[in-house]
Amino acid sequence: MKKFLQNHGVLLLVLAIAASLIIGVCGMVFGTDPVSALVNTVATPVRSGINAVVTWVDGVYEYVFNYQASEQERTDLRRQVAELEDKVRQGEEANRENAQLRQLLNLQQKRRDFVFEAARVTARGTQGWDSTLTLAKGSSAGVAADDCVITETGVLVGVVSQVGPNWCTVDTVLSPNIEMGGLVLRANAAGILEGDLSLMQQGLLKLSYLPLDSGLMAGDEVLTSGRGEVYPSGLVVGTVEQVSADDSGMASYALVRPAVQLEKLIEVFVIKEFDIVD
Repeated sequence: MKKFLQNHGVLLLVLAIAASLIIGVCGMVFGTDPVSALVNTVATPVRSGINAVVTWVDGVYEYVFNYQASEQERTDLRRQVAELEDKVRQGEEANRENAQLRQLLNLQQKRRDFVFEAARVTARGTQGWDSTLTLAKGSSAGVAADDCVITETGVLVGVVSQVGPNWCTVDTVLSPNIEMGGLVLRANAAGILEGDLSLMQQGLLKLSYLPLDSGLMAGDEVLTSGRGEVYPSGLVVGTVEQVSADDSGMASYALVRPAVQLEKLIEVFVIKEFDIVD
């Protein structure tokens, strides 16, 4: 070692001085020592990468958190909207029932002889050869075959044809099975109301066996006549649309548009008892 220093001492001294000068110059230029500068040079991109990863993780976390919060808000809003819609439906149903009861009260005041049984419509017939309704009341509630079914305003819906313990089937005014007395008060003309298969598809029925000079006009109101004492009189059936001579040429018939809107019925009333009006 001693020999090495003797041979290379001057060179080492020069290198030491040079290194000191470089350190001094770097200190003046960078304001720090070159070792720190070297460390900073190497560490800076690493720190930048770490910061970028941390920033990305923070962003992902914030997105997930905000998404979950937004999704919860949307869920809450959907629930609130559903609750409001349900309240609106309940309000509409209550208003409908109140209006229906007021109309029924008016009818009861006019026809005190009627004994009613309210019934919900649970099904509508789909056969192409008939028009029926199924009601959620039957023999246990006093409903019987041939009972007339009406709306709260006294408009004829049809006639009960089949009865079970807690259900019944109604042939509507359009059914080919319907046959009852009909009357047009304005013209004092009476005939037979009857369903017709071909007319059923058009939403019409017939008032048949009218005299040729019956004097009926389009728009005349048609009521039940009570003929035969099977069905009550004075129930609104519909209005005359057209009057024509029948095939025999000896009588005429009228096409009648029912007043009831069968597709909109929710609740109807079965007339279980009534007085015969002469």
